[in-house]
Amino acid sequence: MGDERNFRSSYYEKVGCRGVEEKKSLEILMKEKPWDRMKLKQFCLRFTVPAAYRNLVWKVLLDIIPVYPDSQKFVMQQRSEQYDDLLFAVEDLERVKMDAPREEILLHMWLLDTEETEPPLFPETRYPSGDTFLSIARTLSELYSDEIDVYWLTKCLTDIVKNMQKDLGKLKEAFQTMLEKEDQEVYNHLVEIKGLQVLPLTKWFNCCFAGVLDDTSLAKIWDKICGGAPKILVFVAVMLLITLRRNVLRAKNAEELLQCLSLVQEQEEVIANKAIELWQDYGAQPQNDTLAKK
Repeated sequence: MGDERNFRSSYYEKVGCRGVEEKKSLEILMKEKPWDRMKLKQFCLRFTVPAAYRNLVWKVLLDIIPVYPDSQKFVMQQRSEQYDDLLFAVEDLERVKMDAPREEILLHMWLLDTEETEPPLFPETRYPSGDTFLSIARTLSELYSDEIDVYWLTKCLTDIVKNMQKDLGKLKEAFQTMLEKEDQEVYNHLVEIKGLQVLPLTKWFNCCFAGVLDDTSLAKIWDKICGGAPKILVFVAVMLLITLRRNVLRAKNAEELLQCLSLVQEQEEVIANKAIELWQDYGAQPQNDTLAKK
């Protein structure tokens, strides 16, 4: 029965029906008053959010706007005014040159909003929070044209990464355990060439793979993060290495390994889709430790 269901789902997806069904399911959830945030999270964990609704769904899940549809426009107007005030302030205080890249201006607005003069380091890992903010902002700028949305979404996703720092060590351990289980040949090769020590896992996790995968592929992954499952990042790292396994196995040292890991072009969609499939195979739950289930 399970095989039949998987075949049916695969067939529907190929002919374009699955996306239509998911869109209808989401639209039903969005007709509720107020919206049920838990149901929206569950939708994000089970499906890819339709692009037409992703911005709105993310803003509700990240508490940028409320679950009450009648209040969303008003609250977003308040967010817009806050944005304008911050933009005026950074220009008036000459915190940044206004001809700088837009993400840098947004960064200084965020620093002003959080009463910081320089991007602080995350306490647990000493990783620069500014690197996280800028990387996420660049990707969101590719996804959305509205800079107000880009600012608030970047701010909230950066907060998620900040709160994830205490678990970063566990995520790295889970990565090694899962890679050894899913592709022992790749794992053993990395041990042999001392590649595990040089993998940029801290950067990958702290930037949520922004700058590594393209924006379209990342959106699918960030659906899960907004749904409360940042552990999806472990599965992305595993599938990145497995997808590039031929080049990884050819690497004779750590330097060559890092070079081949930068060659992900045209593989991003495959990596994202396979990572989600593997994550779902492990249980796809936001809170419980699913990494030990398989």
